[in-house]
Amino acid sequence: MSAAQREQLWGGETDKAVANFPISGEPIPVPVIRWLGRIKAAAALVNAELGLLDADLAPRIAAAADRVATGEFDDQFPIDVFQTGSGTSSNMNANEVIAKLAGAGVHPNDHVNMGQSSNDVFPSAVHLAALAEASHDLLPALEGLEAALCAKAAEFHDVVKSGRTHLMDAVPVTLGQEFSGYAAQVRLGARRVRGALPQVSQIPLGGTATGTGLNTHPEFAARVRAKLAESSGLSISAPEDPFEAQGNRDALVELSGALKVLAVSLTKIANDLALMGSGPRAGIGEIFLPELQKGSSIMPGKVNPVIPEVTLQVAAQVVGNDAAITLAGSQGNFELNVRVPLIARNLLESIRLLAAAARVLDQKCVAGIRANLAGCERSAESTLAAATALNPYIGYDRATEIVKQAAASGRLLREVAYEQGVDEETYNRAMDLRRMAQGNLD
Repeated sequence: MSAAQREQLWGGETDKAVANFPISGEPIPVPVIRWLGRIKAAAALVNAELGLLDADLAPRIAAAADRVATGEFDDQFPIDVFQTGSGTSSNMNANEVIAKLAGAGVHPNDHVNMGQSSNDVFPSAVHLAALAEASHDLLPALEGLEAALCAKAAEFHDVVKSGRTHLMDAVPVTLGQEFSGYAAQVRLGARRVRGALPQVSQIPLGGTATGTGLNTHPEFAARVRAKLAESSGLSISAPEDPFEAQGNRDALVELSGALKVLAVSLTKIANDLALMGSGPRAGIGEIFLPELQKGSSIMPGKVNPVIPEVTLQVAAQVVGNDAAITLAGSQGNFELNVRVPLIARNLLESIRLLAAAARVLDQKCVAGIRANLAGCERSAESTLAAATALNPYIGYDRATEIVKQAAASGRLLREVAYEQGVDEETYNRAMDLRRMAQGNLD
């Protein structure tokens, strides 16, 4: 049955919100919808265990909420993501859909929302969605990318090329050393993401409206957390302080910050890959990127660095998302942050985009990169900065004069050095490029 043919399950509060917020046409993120279902299923069972919810209603509510959690009714959540800042409208939407599915005698507020408030349930769903998506999607993608970069670092460990600083020729390095640095960037980025997750795992559930826990059983939150942790395999924690957890979304801002750093790292890596692969004749030409598609509708044979370009666009979007999240996180007032839907939208988009970009960069780019051995050798032999290795033998000033003369005349360093009185044995000992790339100038 199509979405258009399916019975409308939501009620009047959802209709009001749809009418009030005709903003983007984009609903709240699907992972948040499904975590609302998970939370409300667990809540119904816990309320029954505590003797607060009728034993006939609880399993019906839990079963209905489980169906929401599996994604069966994603189309029943039509409210725009740019809505009331607490997510109240989407929480009411969930209550109405689950109540309708649960059948006769189930009230959206009295039963489905028992022991809860939008102010603690909706941000809890956002936290858990971010925790799950980062743990199960982003981090594995980063591990795959790191492994691919490490494999290339090993493959290219003996390929010497010119180093570059300020986009100018510098002393030789190996291509493997550069790829090892990229692998470390990704590894450290994943570590930063992991470092933020323990804070994200602290959910405000149980605080109800303002953090006081009014209208909820003292054991409710802990029991719900235990059920959610058991069913999901995630580590889900109590807040360090209920008023901190209710009044701000700092943990989500922290995670977004880690994602921004990761985006910065991917920007560096993608730019370097595109530059090293530039050419094939008029560019740097030190690596060959995989040829995935035609690069021009007019220039025959042109191949573009399409995957690095995609990665750069994703990174720019993530940096922009973080700016909005940072601003939204700063706008909590007293007992509640009221920019949660915006934070949810941008944070989950950043996680999803970074995971997808990391997988594509891994599988469609890095895995297929080949070293242009001739290009690397050419750049290694051409860099005048290699004369740095002569400093311990003839001094900085004499080495500088050799470089200047070589640059002005277009002659080889070796030729000018001999002319300036450097003997062949000294020159050969100093100018071993592979030894130089390892920093060994003895």
